[in-house]
Amino acid sequence: MQDSIAILKERYLANIQENPDLYIGIELEFPIVNLQRGATDTRVTKELLVRLNSDYGFIVERRDSEGNPIQLKASDSEDRILFEVSYNILEFAFEKAKTIQEVERRFNHYLGTIQKILRKNHHELQGHGLHPFWKENDNGPVKYPRYQMLMQYLALSEKIGGDFFHRHPDYGSYICGSQVQLDVSRANFIQVINAFNQIEAAKAYLFANSELLTEDFNTRISRDRFWEESMHGLLVENVGVNPHDFKDEEDFFNYLNHTAIFNVEREGDTYYFPPIVAGEYLKQEQIKGYNLSGKESLVIPHADDFCNHRSYQYQDLTVRGTIEFRSTCAQPLDRTFAPAAFNLGLLANLEEVTAYLKDCDFFKLEGRNYKRLRRKYSQIELTQADQDSIQSFAADLLQLSVKGLEKRKEGEECYLLPLMNEG
Repeated sequence: MQDSIAILKERYLANIQENPDLYIGIELEFPIVNLQRGATDTRVTKELLVRLNSDYGFIVERRDSEGNPIQLKASDSEDRILFEVSYNILEFAFEKAKTIQEVERRFNHYLGTIQKILRKNHHELQGHGLHPFWKENDNGPVKYPRYQMLMQYLALSEKIGGDFFHRHPDYGSYICGSQVQLDVSRANFIQVINAFNQIEAAKAYLFANSELLTEDFNTRISRDRFWEESMHGLLVENVGVNPHDFKDEEDFFNYLNHTAIFNVEREGDTYYFPPIVAGEYLKQEQIKGYNLSGKESLVIPHADDFCNHRSYQYQDLTVRGTIEFRSTCAQPLDRTFAPAAFNLGLLANLEEVTAYLKDCDFFKLEGRNYKRLRRKYSQIELTQADQDSIQSFAADLLQLSVKGLEKRKEGEECYLLPLMNEG
């Protein structure tokens, strides 16, 4: 039997370069909002992709089971425009670039075209981390196996029951994030994961944009609660903030070995099952899985199934040799690229950032329970003392990020000006 840690290392270290060029990969998700209020009209959203294909030269890469385009590629680049989980959310997945300005130019071009089409039908993209009409929407998944499997898997929480789970297993249909991937090396990826994990409280303060106040939620960042108290968070190592700094590569992969495998492919069919710890997966003789029709089948685990392994940690090592920073809500449209700039600047100034975090006043006052601090500074109400503490921490990090961006000499520090002016 193959060793699971060896498989994980092979999967995640294969494409890490020793001295990589620093490229920027940005993914942006936005809700498609009905300007007449109420549910998003999915006929309008589906027609959007049809128009982009027929009138603007985008190439159809994927269609749903009814033949509707659900993923497009720009004809002059590798940029993708697609539905994310539901027909209410549009994602832009940009080809890697050398500067943020390159991505912004393409985004503004796409956005202008898309808003023009949508507004004729009283819809538009808006900068929210939570769809404002999520309660009214048809939150069914895009009719494509990947999304149907994901939604059925998350719905297992209703069968399992208990106080651990929130009551919104369809949350993937209405949360929107802002992700950036940055190249790392074998020598620095642990340092990067540790440093950025330590600052999640500040990122909560700076970029919270999915406020939800209900009978069971009281948070400025609903995406955290949605992930952590769902099937994805049933194994605590699988999502969110890491509880401690990793000592070395071995420590990191031992932790990753406790994340989840929950789906496999067999003969063109997709099967999902309650999460199994990666380190225990190959020890199972067989697993009871469900296909998209709900039929039960026994699945025999195989090492190749690790190709479906995907954790949901906020600092996620990817198979591309990058770290994906994935804790940030979608931002207001005039601040779309602030999270990417913030992360990029800190990475470009990594040694100074690491030195600062080792001895900063924030942790002397608050301690180093990184998960607790992220949750604390996601609250809607903060005391004045807490407000002062997190504001000072965030301001220091912004200055360090600006310094890193200035080192790059690309003018990218302009994207942080709105945050700096608020301070």
